[in-house]
Amino acid sequence: MRNQRVVLLVEIAIFAALGYVLDLIGFGMPQGGSVTFVLVPIILIAFRRGIVAGVVTGFLIGLLQVVTGRFYPAPLSFEIVIMQVGIDYFIAFMVAGLAGLLRPAYIKAYQHQNKMKMTIAVVLGALIASFLRYLAHVLSGILFFGEFAEGQNVIVYSLVYNSTYMIPVFLFAAFICSILFVKAPRLLLPKS
Repeated sequence: MRNQRVVLLVEIAIFAALGYVLDLIGFGMPQGGSVTFVLVPIILIAFRRGIVAGVVTGFLIGLLQVVTGRFYPAPLSFEIVIMQVGIDYFIAFMVAGLAGLLRPAYIKAYQHQNKMKMTIAVVLGALIASFLRYLAHVLSGILFFGEFAEGQNVIVYSLVYNSTYMIPVFLFAAFICSILFVKAPRLLLPKS
């Protein structure tokens, strides 16, 4: 039992480190946000080990970004920046772990060798991860980055701005995870 916990913690640490590195690959947006592959390891661990492992991995990725200075703070007071960083870097990546909600559907499809249903489960998991992360960034944009709207409706501005990078993030994650999960399903089934 103890060895299984150690293996789980090591896997979470490895996927968090991989997520941090994959977040370095891509391109950033002018007021924060970037198109990267960071969701792939979060989705992978969430399907492999469940929601809690996905949420913890997302938390660690956010923590790594903050402690290494790879974050975009709002130009506001220190207290407000703490809240903004909490939403943009901790909550946004933690909720991506909820992709694991589709884990049972994926496992059932795998057991029946139904690749179409496996792919659907993975794409829906990536959609959940991306959409919840998107909502966190939209909330942060509304609360903390309103000055960039320059007279526009701040809600519409945040919805549109954050979709410019989150739609490609979703498409990349869904595509990569679908191929990976269907071609190498044993990656998602840890040895008991």
